[in-house]
Amino acid sequence: MLGNHAVNPPVVLAPMAGITNVAFRRLCREQGGGVYVCEMITTRALVERIPKTLKMIAFAEDEGFRSLQLYGVDPDVTEAAVRMVGERDLADHVDLNFGCPVPKVTRRGGGSALPWRRKLFGRIVRQAVRAADAYGLPLTIKMRKGIDEDHLTYVEAGLTAQDAGVAAVALHARTAEQRYSGQADWDAIATLKQALDVPVLGNGDIWEGSDALRMVAHTGVDGVVVGRGCLGRPWLFADLEAAFTQGAGYRPVLPALGEVAKIMSRHAQLLVEALEDERHGCADFRKHVAWYLKGFPVGGDLRRSLAMISSLAELDDLLGKLDPAVPFPVESLGQPRGRVNAPGKVSLPHGWLDSRDDDTVPEGAETDESGG
Repeated sequence: MLGNHAVNPPVVLAPMAGITNVAFRRLCREQGGGVYVCEMITTRALVERIPKTLKMIAFAEDEGFRSLQLYGVDPDVTEAAVRMVGERDLADHVDLNFGCPVPKVTRRGGGSALPWRRKLFGRIVRQAVRAADAYGLPLTIKMRKGIDEDHLTYVEAGLTAQDAGVAAVALHARTAEQRYSGQADWDAIATLKQALDVPVLGNGDIWEGSDALRMVAHTGVDGVVVGRGCLGRPWLFADLEAAFTQGAGYRPVLPALGEVAKIMSRHAQLLVEALEDERHGCADFRKHVAWYLKGFPVGGDLRRSLAMISSLAELDDLLGKLDPAVPFPVESLGQPRGRVNAPGKVSLPHGWLDSRDDDTVPEGAETDESGG
């Protein structure tokens, strides 16, 4: 449950920059149930009503449960942003991001760097919960294990968030240093679940519906968060719903290339409608082409042409050149999708690790945040 909303199946689409817009969320919702979170929004940009940000928080009329993730470093600005969400009825659920490992975020003390400053972290969560409670909004947090293996924070941060009154805690079981490399540490998720009384959601290496079942069995978590696994595979949510409904005997969706082509066309159409511009929508779709075609025997020239489309007619013409009978490449099942990078040193503000109890907002932490 998130507030009065029953999450069934217990699946959450992770916010992904440039991906989880209104078009992609609709495409995924057409496949199965769950909670579908919009792209991460900066608190400063929301409070200052930056036009680009206000467009990013648009939800479709048929989105029955609107989920919004906020990122911020200043407790007062975060509180104001959550209050704005409640006052203007912008969403039904607010999640706070403490898991982003991107340098432009961590070097300001945000994302996965922030829980190290435990007093600042506590202030942000408490003030956000206070603002959310005033409007009956369930507030959750998503975090990583810590900055690196020498600076783990997830259990302490989870307990702090629980004491502040959050509705649930999600853990991406990697450190910021790992980025998206290696394997997720599901044992850490189990440890957090054992430490908390509020619901815990697990994130990391959910590539198939069977992975979700294995994570639940291994960790005891209340639900799963899915990110890269659904890139080019929105039907993963049908698999997840079937897995949680039918158990290990469920039959995964394995669309032939012709069915994948139909979904690609649908995705592009939804992007054009959402962005109200055909060229812009088609340009935004280009990055999805490689994910959709992963593992399929499609020639390089056709792949390149599909990744350069500028109109829906051009896309449909090129999709018509695919052999619709080609079966789904089962050898690609269970394989990582999207970003797969090497570990890297985490960018942090000067002196960030010196004191865990400094609760001052880093200088310039949100001064140049101009968008979501």
